[in-house]
Amino acid sequence: MRHVHIHVTGIVQGVGMRPFVYREAMAHGICGWVLNAGDGVHIEAHAPVDALDAFVAALSEHAPAAALVERVYIADLEPGDWSAADEQGFRIVASQDQTAHTTLISPDIATCDDCLRELFDPADRRYHYPFINCTNCGPRFTIIRSLPYDRAATSMDHFPMCPTCAAEYADPLDRRFHAQPDACFDCGPHITWREAVNGDACGNSSATPAVGTTREASDAIIDRCVELLAGGGIVAIKGLGGFHLACDASNEQAVAELRRRKRRSNKPLAVMVRDLADAERLCHVNDVARGLLAGSIRPIVLLRRRAACESGGSPDALALAPSVAHDLPELGVMLPYTPLQHLLLAAAEARGMHALVMTSGNLSEEPIETDDDLAWERLVAAGIADALLGNDRAILSRYDDSVVRVVDGAVMPVRRARGYAPQPLPLPALDGAPSCVLACGPQQKATIALTREGTNGEATCFVSQHIGDVENGETFDAWNAARTRLEDLFDLAPAALACDLHPSYLSSQWAREQAREHNLPLVEVQHHHAHIASVMAEAIAAGQLTIDARVLGIAFDGTGAGTDGTIWGGEFLVAGLGGFERAAHLLTWALPGGAASVRDARRNAFALLSELGLLEHPGAARLLDSLDEQTRSVTATMIERGINSPRTSSMGRLFDAAAAILSICDKATYEGEPAIELEAAAWRALDGEISRFAGNQAGVSASVSTSLDSLFRYVLTTNPLSGIFASDFAKKGSPDTLFATSAPGTGPKSTHFESSQTTFATQSRSKKYVSELTVQAASDSPFVLDPKPLFEALLSRIETGESADRLALGFHIAIARSSARIAREICAREGIDTVALSGGVFMNRLLLQLLTHELKDVGLAVLVPHAVPVNDGCIAYGQAAIARARLAQTASR
Repeated sequence: MRHVHIHVTGIVQGVGMRPFVYREAMAHGICGWVLNAGDGVHIEAHAPVDALDAFVAALSEHAPAAALVERVYIADLEPGDWSAADEQGFRIVASQDQTAHTTLISPDIATCDDCLRELFDPADRRYHYPFINCTNCGPRFTIIRSLPYDRAATSMDHFPMCPTCAAEYADPLDRRFHAQPDACFDCGPHITWREAVNGDACGNSSATPAVGTTREASDAIIDRCVELLAGGGIVAIKGLGGFHLACDASNEQAVAELRRRKRRSNKPLAVMVRDLADAERLCHVNDVARGLLAGSIRPIVLLRRRAACESGGSPDALALAPSVAHDLPELGVMLPYTPLQHLLLAAAEARGMHALVMTSGNLSEEPIETDDDLAWERLVAAGIADALLGNDRAILSRYDDSVVRVVDGAVMPVRRARGYAPQPLPLPALDGAPSCVLACGPQQKATIALTREGTNGEATCFVSQHIGDVENGETFDAWNAARTRLEDLFDLAPAALACDLHPSYLSSQWAREQAREHNLPLVEVQHHHAHIASVMAEAIAAGQLTIDARVLGIAFDGTGAGTDGTIWGGEFLVAGLGGFERAAHLLTWALPGGAASVRDARRNAFALLSELGLLEHPGAARLLDSLDEQTRSVTATMIERGINSPRTSSMGRLFDAAAAILSICDKATYEGEPAIELEAAAWRALDGEISRFAGNQAGVSASVSTSLDSLFRYVLTTNPLSGIFASDFAKKGSPDTLFATSAPGTGPKSTHFESSQTTFATQSRSKKYVSELTVQAASDSPFVLDPKPLFEALLSRIETGESADRLALGFHIAIARSSARIAREICAREGIDTVALSGGVFMNRLLLQLLTHELKDVGLAVLVPHAVPVNDGCIAYGQAAIARARLAQTASR
């Protein structure tokens, strides 16, 4: 007979772990008890050795699907440490809150198949109940107030269970045993309905909402909602982590009106469809994407749209309003993940609607609404929505939908939120690291990160959900709320701070104030080093890199404060976690008006061509004609005198300039729009190339289902597009060198030493540009990439009438091929064999795939992130990794 205490850590609360333990104990003849505590699940077990061994093995091997068992600690009990009663049967005891809050909390889980069957079973007592759930599904993190995870610590504490639900809750063999959100029509939350009267949200009928306390009343609300949507209306619908704004995705007038009211003129909108069959009528869905769409998280998945020639005329085609995603090649698609959404989509289908726009319930650039009364005020009374479908269960954590895409068969997050955050990410084990680092993140696509050092040398990082752009008071309040929530839930007290080097970011200003006020170490991190460090930290934790490894980091981004006072964004960094050297970068040029040139890509393009001496090129006439004389004159003066014209090496701005010069997109109505439209144009040209691909005997669709390796090799080498610029470079260098670069040893020498307070740079000023990429192995000076040859070629081809789409594809090929060539030379010089890619420009799937192909083709290993986005959603994670490394180095001295 053995007597042990077992401690199980990981995501083990809110996932049916205790009933699972109970059932396993009964099956293996174990006596004792199980309980929830702040640090996980605790078990006292008494059984013969063989039975106990089998029981312990089952805890990890057969844990509930939503659980994530990290560790199972076993300690033998001393005589007298247990009572005789504990050797009689097995029981579940009340939770305790006497331990540190180190357990993990399950994210919200999509409605499971069992609950879905009951939801549509007329014989079931929860038939059409919009909040049906069990231990395998339903809300978790968005309703929890504190640990341990019990009903009293959630927003369900306002809903006492009826006798029937209470009996289920108390039965260890029931699927709803200790399911904290368990409820029914008789005792649980109910949906509510408020509707503006004749467009007037102040009408009397809106003051008293209809409440779905019965199945009939609830069904009537859903029917009215769908009726309004079918008539072209817009409804604010409460979800798990906030409100959506919904309309009929096939109704162009409704979609256009939603865009007008939400002030979101061009940014693509996500759609929700009822099932995989409808998703496949819209887009190409591979096995990985299918698993994401129908899995337990159900994020928005960016999918390649079916071409018009594939769906046109087909009786199975699913039509969308043109302005849902305009001409972009990808569409954001998700399936229902709450019972209410399942009911809405079923009712919508009965009325002939197969897709609903489901976009965040907010004004653009503001946090998503979570409170019913505030949503009424800000969404309906403000004239954005015509009605509000809410409920009386409070949302305690604001969460947007996560967004992911599949690239080369692997999942890459675009926005990490519902379903993923705040599941902790691993960090490298370091001696001397502070107990907790708070990384304050960037300004755009903000997240925060908090680290925790484990007792066994392991370290984890809690990265918050996507918060948004911290540029106003409302979003900064949301940033603060996310920070305090993670600190409180997991008992994390920051012992050090990390922030972006930028002097004006609100989160960085806050960090500096906190460091001064509380005398805490502060590590200010260069933005693009954080990008690369996020990839490195993930790779080190996965065993792909050693803790002291160096990589060549290619950080292609829009904006990031450089150590030399310029705006970086086209960077080649030789990097480790503790520091970096700038090995190469784009030539800098002025951004007249700063943010104004980001919004108006023509000003940016004008400034770039001015810097390159190409304004007089005949191919620039179209761009110049699009700007009035006063704008040209003022812009030229600002550049000449350096008036509000910061210099930048941004690859994002280079793509914007190309889009403007090619007349593909002149202005950005949302972040990155010109570059996104440039990629869309390139995909159109590539789709045309696919039809000529030698291996495409039977015709290959726009999904690029053929071998990407073969296809890209064809496009890059055999296809005439690879030689678009060849004649332009016949006297300047090899045909595939589409940048000129500074000769090593003549460019600016930059070495960066990051301290716990700031980053320093030393730089010489001499720059001498040569046309051919040559490398002197003994030199460690950075290259300066001069884009003049590339833009000369673009302008010349514009002049000869080459199509903008083909030139857009040529531009992508040029960037990928030249970047890979430069990377190869730097890696050879530095003795590096691994390249890490990060930065918002790599949201461009085509560029990412082309560059990855080219890098691998020259024998380099390529790392891209899979736990965090390549965009600024990764910055907090990277900051945390760098700060720990720097402070651990300091502690060891």
